[in-house]
Amino acid sequence: MDLLKKRCVPCDGGTPVLDKAEADVLIIKEIPLWTLKDGHLFRSFKFRDFKEAMIFVNSLADLAEDEGHHPDICIHYNRVDVELWTHAIKGLSENDFIIAAKADRLT
Repeated sequence: MDLLKKRCVPCDGGTPVLDKAEADVLIIKEIPLWTLKDGHLFRSFKFRDFKEAMIFVNSLADLAEDEGHHPDICIHYNRVDVELWTHAIKGLSENDFIIAAKADRLT
């Protein structure tokens, strides 16, 4: 599965949550720099300085808007922590992995 070629699709309460085994396979095969943290996808991105971190954040915001799926973002000067899960289903969906894969390409 090439997540970079996929687009996020709208989720509702009926969308099935990916289980841990499915998530682990996708992490290993598609987004190895990400981890599972409390049932959410998590990655910390490090940059040279605040300005580079903000360029990344703005690019990630544009990506999220284009895909209609939005991460939680926390900025710590030159480090940006990104957390993904699908709020509507209270768990992980394929959309989270699509955004994670595309976020990796922004750096």
